[in-house]
Amino acid sequence: MSATTTPPHPPRAGDGDSAREGGADGDPATGPTGTGPTGTGTDPAGPGKPGNGPLGAFSRLRGPRGLLALALTVALLGALVTADAAWPESWAIDAKTPLDELNRWLILNRDSHPLFLYFLLHLSNNINAAVDAVAGFLDALGWIGVTAGALLGAWAAAGGGASRRALSTAGTALLTFGVIGLLGMWNPAMLTLALMIVAVSLSAALGLLLGLAAGLSDRAERVLRPVFDTMQVLPAFAYLLPFVLLFGIGTAPALFATVIYATPPMARLTSLGLRHADPAALEASRSLGASGWQRLLTARLPLARGRMLLGLNQTIMMALSMVVIASIIGAGGLGDRVFNGLTTQNVGNALTAGVCIVLIAVWLDRTTAAAGDRLEHPEAAAGDTPRGSLGRLLRGPGAGLLALAGVLLGWIVGRLALGWGDWPREWTVTISRPVNTAVDWIVDTFGSGVPVLGGTLTWAENFTLWVLNPLRDALYATPWWAVLLVVGVLGWLAGRWRSALTAVGSLAVIGLLGLWTKSLNTLSQVIAALLVTLLLGVAIGVLAARNRLVERLLRPWLDVMQTMPQFIYLIPVIALFGVGRIAAIGAAVIYALPAVIRITTQGVRQVDPTVVEASRSMGASAWQQLWQVQLPLARPQLLLAVNQGVVLVLAVVVVGGLVGGGALGFDTVYGLQRGDLGVGLPAGAAIVCLGLLLDRITQPTRRPDTPARPGGH
Repeated sequence: MSATTTPPHPPRAGDGDSAREGGADGDPATGPTGTGPTGTGTDPAGPGKPGNGPLGAFSRLRGPRGLLALALTVALLGALVTADAAWPESWAIDAKTPLDELNRWLILNRDSHPLFLYFLLHLSNNINAAVDAVAGFLDALGWIGVTAGALLGAWAAAGGGASRRALSTAGTALLTFGVIGLLGMWNPAMLTLALMIVAVSLSAALGLLLGLAAGLSDRAERVLRPVFDTMQVLPAFAYLLPFVLLFGIGTAPALFATVIYATPPMARLTSLGLRHADPAALEASRSLGASGWQRLLTARLPLARGRMLLGLNQTIMMALSMVVIASIIGAGGLGDRVFNGLTTQNVGNALTAGVCIVLIAVWLDRTTAAAGDRLEHPEAAAGDTPRGSLGRLLRGPGAGLLALAGVLLGWIVGRLALGWGDWPREWTVTISRPVNTAVDWIVDTFGSGVPVLGGTLTWAENFTLWVLNPLRDALYATPWWAVLLVVGVLGWLAGRWRSALTAVGSLAVIGLLGLWTKSLNTLSQVIAALLVTLLLGVAIGVLAARNRLVERLLRPWLDVMQTMPQFIYLIPVIALFGVGRIAAIGAAVIYALPAVIRITTQGVRQVDPTVVEASRSMGASAWQQLWQVQLPLARPQLLLAVNQGVVLVLAVVVVGGLVGGGALGFDTVYGLQRGDLGVGLPAGAAIVCLGLLLDRITQPTRRPDTPARPGGH
């Protein structure tokens, strides 16, 4: 994610003190006497200009702050005088009846209608066949062959040889599959891996094609950018619903939803790499007489491969996250074990599968990151490799051939000679019971019996009583038209009319769907989680920006937290806070915190050092430098942190419907599990509208005095 900074905005009328003239003690215009040059004692700014009198106070309320304050005042007065604040029931449309009829039609015609027989069923059958083929191949290799392939593949991806990076990456792969086997999760892990291989292959291919189109054509880039923006705003659950509608429950809808969800990063970064290719290299290629295709194949793509590998890394992480979530609709694998553990409140079973998912995520992340670094800095990967023929054998293509030979040897020895297919059952351990015992001890010890502090259950109860419930009740009490007004003003302040119309239109669709109250309940959870996330994230980010040691200590934790799928965050919060809305909010905070911390750290650190030094030379304290220089100059990055926090918080608050979060999340999960489109599809549409609304009011568009927004989320 690229970072940008902007110079301070010029003073504008309505910006308070920054718009006033003068300001030094004794200045004839604004000195302590309050008299102007003529000594009249009147407001020195003159009538209608900013000053210190009543007219000055009024003028300061005419800008964006005043407009927002006026909208909030109208909303507050409306809440006090209006008896019925909810969206009028007569204005809601009945979406459930036609959706139920559509669901019945799909069920009756899924085996006979030409649309299914000659198109959709072929897609579904081919996807299922591809997953079965990959799963069968992994089963044929046996556990020794798969482990050898993962270990040697990671080693080869990192450059091979005896370099520290190659050996540590290979060690991560060995640890991952060793722990998976020891925990008795080999079979579900292989199914998850098969789903991942097919999903990532399709996502990478589709993303590459779209990235090529956007990178080589300005028209295609203009068309695809809003599509990618919308796709990356939508919560993961929103992708499952339309495919369940078409394909029913099973592997096919899970794979299609995963491909759509995981494609944008590959497409965006491929396009970015092509557009930012070195112009000198492209001009040299053109001067040598290369055609357009030759320049693409010999110059543009090789120069963009670093960004393309980063896109592949992001695609893999998003695909893994989605494959785990897709267990709700029958995808199976490790996600199914986590889902069953959460629904039965068996933290031990959920944690067992969760540990395996995290290890797979770390292994894939380290392997693709190492491959990208090797391509960008090949000399570093070869630093510890012996020279000569042995060195050439251990590096580059030689390492790949050795990896392939190792897989074949593992298959021959393990599967053919010893007959070992699945991981031996006698080599497994069970941690579910001790984990559940530990969770019970944690609840008994830290739930409510901690002196002075109270405990986690006490905190959850107080947060619900004093923050969450009042926030929800305040939204319930605000008239629907006042909520539309406030949202419209926030959208207009963020991006003028386009953002305002999108935000108001999204909220109106929620009302028309008859989900006004449930959406406000979900919105209250998002706001509460976002406030906690921003308080913690900005504070920690500023501390990390000003202290290198803190950043170094945080970096490995943030790396691990950003590779974990959404489901995994529900496991620890259930152990600490029990089921309910607080569990959903706690998981959302943990999930969104790393992004907010990283963006805040980057924004504060990239403030122009000369400006900070100038403030220091004028006697500003460290606190004044932070509040008056660094944070104002880091405003674009802080706004990006707010936007990212909103998107990530909404994604997990919805997933929190699995653990008692209620509202839209519960309806979506219920509709997915039961195949009830009349309940699930409107709730999913409301979640999409809520995501678009929150994105538009927290993402200012480009203005003349601000730089372009970094591409992508």
